Parts: sequence; C-alpha cells; structure tokens
Amino acid sequence: MPEPAHQADVVIVGAGIAGLSAAHRLTRAGVTATVLEAAPYVGGRMSTEKVDGFRLDRIGQLLTTSYPELRHAPGLDALVLRPFAPGLLVHSEGRHHRAAEPGGSKSAGGARGALTAARALAGAPRSPRVAPPWRPAPGAAARRPAGTAPRPSGPGSRTTPLGSALDQARLGAALARIAAAPVPRLLARPELPAVRALTARGLPARTVAGFLRPLLSALLCDPDLTTSSRCADLALHAFARGRLCLPEGGADVLPELLAAALPPGTVRTGVRVTSVSANRVTTAEHGELSCAGVLLATDARAAAGLLPGLRVPSFHPVTVVHHEAPEPPLAEPALLLDADRRGPVAHTAVVSRVDPTRAPAGRTLVSSTVLGPPPEDLERRVSTHLAELYGTSTRSWELLAVHHTREAVSAMPPPHDLRRPVRLLAGLYVCGDHRDTSTVQGALHSGRRAAAAALADLGVGSAYPDETVPAAA
Repeated sequence: MPEPAHQADVVIVGAGIAGLSAAHRLTRAGVTATVLEAAPYVGGRMSTEKVDGFRLDRIGQLLTTSYPELRHAPGLDALVLRPFAPGLLVHSEGRHHRAAEPGGSKSAGGARGALTAARALAGAPRSPRVAPPWRPAPGAAARRPAGTAPRPSGPGSRTTPLGSALDQARLGAALARIAAAPVPRLLARPELPAVRALTARGLPARTVAGFLRPLLSALLCDPDLTTSSRCADLALHAFARGRLCLPEGGADVLPELLAAALPPGTVRTGVRVTSVSANRVTTAEHGELSCAGVLLATDARAAAGLLPGLRVPSFHPVTVVHHEAPEPPLAEPALLLDADRRGPVAHTAVVSRVDPTRAPAGRTLVSSTVLGPPPEDLERRVSTHLAELYGTSTRSWELLAVHHTREAVSAMPPPHDLRRPVRLLAGLYVCGDHRDTSTVQGALHSGRRAAAAALADLGVGSAYPDETVPAAA
C-alpha cells in the first residue's frame, strides 16, 4: 500500500517558546507544521497564574533587553519589555547599596535606541518595545499610575554606593570590557565553575561578594554558582549590554504572542503524545499523525521519556513567593539583591512598580525568588527576610501564592556544550533550553537551530538568509 499523505511536514511536540519559535521558522519557509501540547495552554514553564486581578509568574526568569532572539523571533513585534531601574540595589549589612549601572547611565530610551540600531544592522523584524520606567515627579501625586504610593521614608529607602569610588570605577570598567568583548572571545576563556572564575578576575572581594555573585545567582538561578564560567560570562555580557526587564503582562505573554502569530490551527493544546518516530507521532486520544519530520520541543525529562537515551541534566529548583503589600516598600522599580545570604530570598522586587499591569489599580505586588530547596517554614522565613531586606514591617502583607518548581532551570556545570546537537537523525530533531543555555534566549535560539536543521533535510531554503545570532546568555 502507498504511504498516506503527510498530515504535516513537521510535527512539533511541545508548545513552549522553543517549539513555537521553530514553528515560525518552518511556516515562514513554506513548510506546514503542527504543534501538539499536552497542557491546555501554551508556554510550558513560562506560565502566569491569575489571582484576584494579579498576574503571578510561576518561575519569573529575568530577561534583558539585549537578548538577540527577542528582536529576531517572528511574532514578538507586539512584545513590550518593562525595564527595571538602571543598576541594581544590593542589601548588605543592613543597608541598601546602589551598584554600578551597566554601560553607564542608560535610559530606557537609550536601551530602545540600542535595540533599534542593532535591528537595523541585522535587518531583523521590529524589536520589542522597551517601556520607560515610571518615575514620579515632585508634587505629581495625582498623576501617579494606579497602584503606586509615595516613596517610603523607612531605613530601607536610603542607599549608598557599593564600595569606594575606586571599587565602582573598577566594576564599571569590568562591565564595559565584557560588554565590548566578542562572544567568541568569551567562549575561548578557560572553563571553570563560575564561583571559582570570579575570584580570578582581579576585582575586590567586596565587589565579587556584594554584586557579581548575587547578580549571577539571580540570572542563572544557581545560588552556589556551579554553572560553567562561560555561561556566566554570557549572562554578564547580556546584562552589561542591556537592561534587566520583565515582559509586560506576565511571562505567559511571550509564548501567547508567538502562538497567536502562527497560522490558525497550527497549535493544538490538550493533545498528549505517547511515542514518536522520524515520520510518525502517536497520541493518547487523538490517533496518529504522519509527517516528514518530528521535532521534540519539550523539557529535557519529557524528551528523554519519548526518546530513551537522551541525557537528562540536573536542575535548579526555584520558588517564587508573591505578596500583596499595603504600599510599595520601594519607590523605584528596582531589583533588590541579597548579598549577605542571611535568609531564603535571593532577590525581590515591587513588580507592580516595574509593570503596573500585573496588579489591580491601587494595589501593590511584591514578588520574591528563593533559589535552591526551600526551607520547611518557607512562608515565615520569607516574610522575616523581606522585612529585613525592605526595612519595613511585613506583618500586614498578604500571601497571594507560592510557586515551587523543582525542575525549573536546567543546570549548566562545566564542561557545558553551548550548542548541543538538535539533529538526532534525518527527520528527528530536539530543541529547548537544555540544548543551548538555560535562558529565554537559549530556548528561542535552539528552536531557530532545530528549524534550520529540519529545513536543510527537507531541501527547503530558509526565509532568513542569516541564521547566525549571537549566543548572548
């Protein structure tokens, strides 16, 4: 009997951002693609819970405006990035210290200009919009966005520079050097665990312990910095070239935008795949689909369940604790890092200051991240720690949700292959953050690589002549 006609050229298993990115590359090259997702929604771990008008991210990974794939990925033209205030706040020895701003004093307009210039050079689609952070003008209380309040007057609102003027100058120079360094040069450095590499950079111990270590822990979701130093350098490179930010409306906005921009009917949710081969996909309740290729875009463990033999990495657990506060404990949209490690919270932010759309009018959302296994008395310890970090009482704060994800982020210990193969054999491919770097940038870029491999096997030219994108984080 002749083979039945293909129901799709490529079937993609998993509707996370890696799979959705690959689907865009395939469909724009004229290849039919079907994305199957077991969950009733797209996005995988990039999900956002809605509680009483609040939008609460389950993992809350930090993005930077310098991620190349945020401007190269089709479908993200409508994405709005909400930047944190320039620089960082670091809590140490009972005080807030302001760390050096990456790349100098850079406004949101400057970040937007940098993205526009890079887009023009690369010939890429329009970049995501970078919204300016809100800053109150003196006497402008009536014009403050809903849900905000005047600057607190408690001890947590006072800040001092991090280290001496010489320390700040050295840190600024180090960030400028890594921002200007070509990615191949960073990848040519000796590979060590990040915690060991930091001690060899020639920076003061106070700068390493008070800024670089808590920053990298937040960016990599790795409190012990066992991550490859090359991956850590890429994270610092992205940080130094842009601004930390959040997607407006919640983490799930990014995959929803990608899915909405695909041809109607491409994404099918609630379909659980039970087995795959190079030309066929079997589902639990929806029969079989024949195809010319299968692309696994699930997390590493699910991919190994469908294709035994694929390596399953270790993972970093992440817990995000969301509170409603009676008023903002910080006036600025800053990311607050804990350098002393005297409590479970690694970093925290008044998220409704950064992105007012994540909280109802007149209400304040504080989101805090715990890295590593959470303590048994998590809620009490987090509340106590937040009172210390913000310099204010948290007794009246209301707990909105606690999201614990045991396998939140794939670990990247040395030696780490930044370009793990995405083509297993002709017709069988795999992508996800476990194939590149464990970041949003890495997931999107792995989808691009997998789609390029599938198009090459199908003998179809890519709609994108330049498939080389810097591997920033």
